[in-house]
Amino acid sequence: MARVINEFKGFLLKTNALALAIGVIIGAATSKLVSSLVNDMLMPVIGKITGGVDFSNLYFNLTPGKVYANYAQAKEAGAAVGFGMFINAAIDFTIIAFVVFMIAKALIREAPAPPAPKTKTCRDCGEPVLDVARKCKWCGSSLA
Repeated sequence: MARVINEFKGFLLKTNALALAIGVIIGAATSKLVSSLVNDMLMPVIGKITGGVDFSNLYFNLTPGKVYANYAQAKEAGAAVGFGMFINAAIDFTIIAFVVFMIAKALIREAPAPPAPKTKTCRDCGEPVLDVARKCKWCGSSLA
């Protein structure tokens, strides 16, 4: 049993499993934070701009002639498709994706390309050859 526990500990510490677990936990916390940002701060402002529309209460009524006070009642009756909640989720996703993109952009920097090797031009054929070359690779002329 101790061997299995040690192997598991090694697996967690030597692979990306620990980093993945930390990423999932941070991602879940970020998701809650962004959802609160969208639902509690952005959507009221957007609702005010759009004339008081509450996106969370936007839905298609599937029972003609029956009126429901809000989306929750219509959903409970099984008579609604809530596209307003989808709008909220789409805004959440867009903001989370942008935040992840900005974090990745800040942390993952590409290494600069190595400098190009120095070259010189062959006096016989005019082709570029490495500066350290003694013979032209194109025409075989001596470059010394």
